[in-house]
Amino acid sequence: MIEISGLTKRYGATTVLDGIDLRVEDGRIAAVVGPSGAGKSTLARCVNLLERPTSGSISVSGADLAALSGRDLRRARQQIGTVFQAANLLRRLTAAQNVALPMRNQGLPENEVRRRVGDLLERVGMMHRANHYPSQLSGGQRQRIGIARGLALKPSVLLSDEATSGLDPNSTRAILALLTELRDDLGVTILVITHEMDVVRGIADHVAQLDHGRIVEQGSVADIVRRSDSPLATALLPMPPVVAAPELRQWRLRLEGEVSPFWLAEVSRDLGSDVAVLAALIEESSQVPVGRLTVGLDPTLDEKEVAERFRSHGVVAEPAGPAVLRAVAGSSRSAEPAA
Repeated sequence: MIEISGLTKRYGATTVLDGIDLRVEDGRIAAVVGPSGAGKSTLARCVNLLERPTSGSISVSGADLAALSGRDLRRARQQIGTVFQAANLLRRLTAAQNVALPMRNQGLPENEVRRRVGDLLERVGMMHRANHYPSQLSGGQRQRIGIARGLALKPSVLLSDEATSGLDPNSTRAILALLTELRDDLGVTILVITHEMDVVRGIADHVAQLDHGRIVEQGSVADIVRRSDSPLATALLPMPPVVAAPELRQWRLRLEGEVSPFWLAEVSRDLGSDVAVLAALIEESSQVPVGRLTVGLDPTLDEKEVAERFRSHGVVAEPAGPAVLRAVAGSSRSAEPAA
């Protein structure tokens, strides 16, 4: 488990991190997001104690790293594996030698090193590249080797610092699948530093948004998207372009509770009116459906009734703009459902 409390980092008069509180439970994946200059990289360096915090605590598996020094700190750091943005492999060492390096630095017996290197390369799908040098590997392959090296000392925590930045979409998906597999199979707790919202949606259980050195919003990914219309929520699940339908009243929908697979048809039946889907993005997060939609409805429908009907199906509905009423002499909306 990672527990960060009151973490502050200053460089002279400049405060880069200001009272960070973040908790990542065992076997979970948390992502820290934010714009350039928000303090993400500084936070990563503080977590693995490459930078000493000015104040506050960073606990990994119950040990406050900021309070340790010397041999105790070196031992505690072994619990944190790090995967860097550029993999940072030594170019004169083969893939296998790069993975073996932390173990050899710890003085582990050579037979144990060889066995562990083989196990790790097999796990990350890189055994066939064991004797290749970094220059002979693709970006995604180098990151896989970096992950294997990060796991060399059997850490309880893995820190991924922009590990997918610059990779092509296929390589990114492969790395995210690998990290998820490591969490599921080995119970490793993973902290992901990223600016890519696709990465957060694809891997994270928990997300924290960092801005100007402070966490401005955090929570489970599913809860934020389902129960919030904040900038973070809309960035995590952005709406595609809306199909023009000027004769309809637009409504913004957000899945909030458990929904039936047929909820849209059921709402249409309840309202006695067709529901036109103008834009939609629905995904699954932590095995929970999350999504946003823009729909078009008859502008003569009562707003309160529409909102209540959607709410009864676990969906938050808000009108997206003023109603557009067509002046049709003698027209009226029947209270009976259409045949």
